[in-house]
Amino acid sequence: MTGTSAIRPRWAAPAAWSAILFGVATILVGGKTLIADPASADDIVPFVLWFNFIAGFAYVTAGYGILVWKRWAAWLSAVIAAATLAAFVAFGIHVAVGGSFAARTVGAMMLRSLVWTVIAVATCRALGCVPREAAHPSRLG
Repeated sequence: MTGTSAIRPRWAAPAAWSAILFGVATILVGGKTLIADPASADDIVPFVLWFNFIAGFAYVTAGYGILVWKRWAAWLSAVIAAATLAAFVAFGIHVAVGGSFAARTVGAMMLRSLVWTVIAVATCRALGCVPREAAHPSRLG
């Protein structure tokens, strides 16, 4: 098997290009902030900035994988979604214990979490993150 299990659906190319462009924008903005001295920026949460910057490279990679319709892209999208949700929880804890933050970070993390959860669910459903044989209940007994 070549890593694909179906013909690429119509939604996949726009999702892929969105992921790629979002990734490039994330890398550029995050890199600029990191280079320009993040300590000077108001209410930057360093671990969120670093997470998003690094995740930008994964966005581009996953977008490419979706564009060429490879199963590994579904797995990578699921990892991105899970990691983004984990970073969002960590950010929430940071805020809950009194850490400073920019309000726009809340919106940005909500958007990232939603986008990558939708992409992960859609690609995993279409490409199968779990091989059908392993997911079948009769195989579990």
